[in-house]
Amino acid sequence: MELQRILLNAVGEDNVMNKSKVADFVSDSKKVTVFLENGEQYEGDILVGADGIRSMVRSKLFGTNKEPKYSNFICYTGVAEFHPTYLPSFGYKIFIGRNKYFVALDIGKGRMQWYAFVREPRESPVSSIGNKNMLLECFGGWCDEVIKIIGRTNEEAIIRRPIHDIDMISTWGKGRVILLGDAAHAMLPNLGQGGSMAIEDCYWLMLELQNLAQRHTISEIPLDQITTAFTRFEKKRMFRVRIVHSICRLASTLTAFYQTYLIDIGPIFNVAGVLRVKHPAFHVSNKLLQLAMPKFMEWVIVGQD
Repeated sequence: MELQRILLNAVGEDNVMNKSKVADFVSDSKKVTVFLENGEQYEGDILVGADGIRSMVRSKLFGTNKEPKYSNFICYTGVAEFHPTYLPSFGYKIFIGRNKYFVALDIGKGRMQWYAFVREPRESPVSSIGNKNMLLECFGGWCDEVIKIIGRTNEEAIIRRPIHDIDMISTWGKGRVILLGDAAHAMLPNLGQGGSMAIEDCYWLMLELQNLAQRHTISEIPLDQITTAFTRFEKKRMFRVRIVHSICRLASTLTAFYQTYLIDIGPIFNVAGVLRVKHPAFHVSNKLLQLAMPKFMEWVIVGQD
């Protein structure tokens, strides 16, 4: 919310139109005309389709809309007045279990934003006991921190939504129209990079358009130079976005296989009981992550030159 306020103040509220969904557009060699659902229409030199995972602009641009792919997880999210003393300021924690995981991050002012991902069919109904009670049961055997965060969140503040992404597409633009953000490459939220990738898209597209504006007046930019600028933008962004998109999918897939194994120690020690151990693959993966993850996350967070 804070970031949205900063961006809105920078753009100016007078330049933002709410409830102005695009219903159609027509692009030719000289301009692009946009038609809104309320009957209004506007002309411009380019159209930037940043209309999300179910993008109308993407559907119109390429003739068919890619159906969002369900991740097999429902996300429950909320904000709690809670902050563990041992967690660094603006820290980020992930708790992993089989077919479910929990993410908590500091958003300042003593508040934690949290996400509980639970593997469920997409059509599964809302729990009759409420989201909060359902989550307290679902994560009931987990550590106190998870239980406290859920417990300190109001029921009405918990949002439930199925998690989707889309397959990567090979190009994001055509003519005077270009896609960015979720409209071009909606990804799963496992690294929290969906919005970040959209902001990076904006930056690199802005640079390309600034370069065009320095060589032409806006109304005189030839179509071929616009498409060339869009192609440069795609080439600059495609590799990085594809890697992050793939890692987000992989992280979601691996979570479904996480589990501990039980070894019956009775015959060995002549006692009743079992020993809980992790699969050896997770020990190997943990070592690899310790080596690779810091470098990878630095590359993700710092951005690209």
